[in-house]
Amino acid sequence: MYNISFDITGQVAVITGAGGIICGTMAREMAKKGAKIALLDLFVDNAQKIADEINAAGGDAIAVKANVLDRESLEQAREEVVAHFGHIDILINGAGGNKKEATVSADRDFFHLDLNAFKWVFDLNVTGAVLTTMVFGELLAKQGRGNVINIASMSSYHPLTNTAAYCGAKAAVANFTEWMATHFNQNYSNDIRVNAIAPGFLLTNQNRFLLTKEEDGSPTDRGMRVLAKTPMGRYGDPEEMVGPVIFLCSEAASFVNGAVIPVDGGFSSYWGV
Repeated sequence: MYNISFDITGQVAVITGAGGIICGTMAREMAKKGAKIALLDLFVDNAQKIADEINAAGGDAIAVKANVLDRESLEQAREEVVAHFGHIDILINGAGGNKKEATVSADRDFFHLDLNAFKWVFDLNVTGAVLTTMVFGELLAKQGRGNVINIASMSSYHPLTNTAAYCGAKAAVANFTEWMATHFNQNYSNDIRVNAIAPGFLLTNQNRFLLTKEEDGSPTDRGMRVLAKTPMGRYGDPEEMVGPVIFLCSEAASFVNGAVIPVDGGFSSYWGV
C-alpha cells in the first residue's frame, strides 16, 4: 500500500537561487511545512536574510554561498550542507533568469543580440541545473532515493516572441528533466524522481521590463497579450508555485516522474480563439 501523504516534515531541501523572490518564497513556505532548508545563492547575503526569517520562526535553515556554474563551489556547498544536515532529500534547481541583451526589442534586432548575453542565459538556466544535479544528485544516487525539481517555463512548450535565449534554455531544461528522470531510474534507483514545474507569467525583476512600462507600471503591449491569453486574467504569485513543488516532493507523487507541470493560470491551454 502506498502512503498518500503530502507531508514533507523533516526532509532536507537544497534550493539554488534561494535569495530570489520565487525560490525564497519556496524556502519560506516549505520550511513552514516542516522541511529543513539549505538556501544556496551566489549572493549569500540575500539567502541569509531568508534563512534568518525561517530560523526566527522556529524552522531550520542555513544559507550557503554557491556558484551554480563552478563545480568546486558546488562541492564546497555540498560539504557544508551535509555537515549541517547529514544528508539531502530534495534538490530544487531554481537558479535562472534572462537578460535584456539576449532579448529582441525595438532597440535590438535578432541580428545584433549580444552573443555573450545569449550564452550567459543558456549557462545559468541549463548548465547551472545540469552541474548542480551532477554534484548534489550524486548524493541521491548513493542513498538510492530523493527528488530533483527543475524550474521550466511556458516557453519550454512553445517559444515566445523576442526571448530567444530564454526560450531555448527553458526548452532544454524540460528536456533535461525527462532525460535525467530516466537516467536515475535506469542506472541508480527507482526511488529517485526528477520533475519540473513550468510557471506561467509572474511579475519579477527579470521580466518586468517586458510586461510593464517603466514610467507608470501600466501593461506593455506584450503584457496585455499575456493577460489576454491567460484564462484566469492575471499574473501568478510566487506563493502559487509552492504547492505543486510540495506535491512533487511528497509521497503523494510517488509515481510522478519526468513530468513538467504547468502552473500558469491556464496559459498553456488557451490558444486565443
